[in-house]
Amino acid sequence: MRRALISGALLLGVALAGPAAAQGSTTPAAKAAAQPGAKKAPAKPAFKPVLEPRAVEMLQAMSARLAAARSLSFTAVASYEYPSRLGPPIVYTMRYDVSLQRPNLLKVVVPGDGPASEFTWDGKEMVAFAPAENLVAVSAAPPTLEGALKQAFDTAAIYFPFTDLLLNDPYGAISPGAILAYVIGPSGIVGGVKTDMLVWANNEVFLQIWLGAEDKLPRRIRAQFRADPKGLRHDLELSNWKLDGALPPETFSTAKAKAGLPMAFATPGRKVPIGAKPVALQPAAKPAAKPQ
Repeated sequence: MRRALISGALLLGVALAGPAAAQGSTTPAAKAAAQPGAKKAPAKPAFKPVLEPRAVEMLQAMSARLAAARSLSFTAVASYEYPSRLGPPIVYTMRYDVSLQRPNLLKVVVPGDGPASEFTWDGKEMVAFAPAENLVAVSAAPPTLEGALKQAFDTAAIYFPFTDLLLNDPYGAISPGAILAYVIGPSGIVGGVKTDMLVWANNEVFLQIWLGAEDKLPRRIRAQFRADPKGLRHDLELSNWKLDGALPPETFSTAKAKAGLPMAFATPGRKVPIGAKPVALQPAAKPAAKPQ
């Protein structure tokens, strides 16, 4: 499951409004407004959602293509920023090799950078394996993929930045709470194919997304999370797409993992990137109250 470049001002507009107002209070106009009897400046109108039909159609086409696949595999390379000691961010990168066979088989292999790991779900249990340390954690799991991924995130901070793309209805997962969707234009650079660039946002995350113009598959997603006060950027490149290809049974085998030394299925030392949370696992926005 993201503009020429992502606009931090758009994403964090409310957060930035406070500092801006504080700076403005020193201007002559602000001082005049503070005098008794001065007229108050009119309140800024509330932002109204802008959902361009063509952008919505593109996202729905992507969702339909992924949802129709009985099996899929791809490689995801995620890059995210983290503050350095001097302030400017450093970029960390992780690769994920993903295999999914509906309705109840998922395998995510993380070869590096950082600690290698494997995550497997079979509709009954989840297995998290650290091959270098030969440690394994096993937990009972919900029968649905969405439920399993939510439990893995909530109990062990197992985070996959592509969670929304795996669900049975990716568009249905991200569409609640949408406040912005529009098409930027075409690109011939990303993923080695022609893509269409679009923006999508809700009150939690601002995304720039590159979708294959012909195959409708996501090729790149850039994100900024509102919960991150620094507005650090997350970049996800998706490649090696294979839909409805044969996945051998050994793809999802956990025999080697289960032979490892047991450990608790709990939050690891490695933290989730600042502000990050899969879109589909966030609570849906509450509908606005109707005027009385």
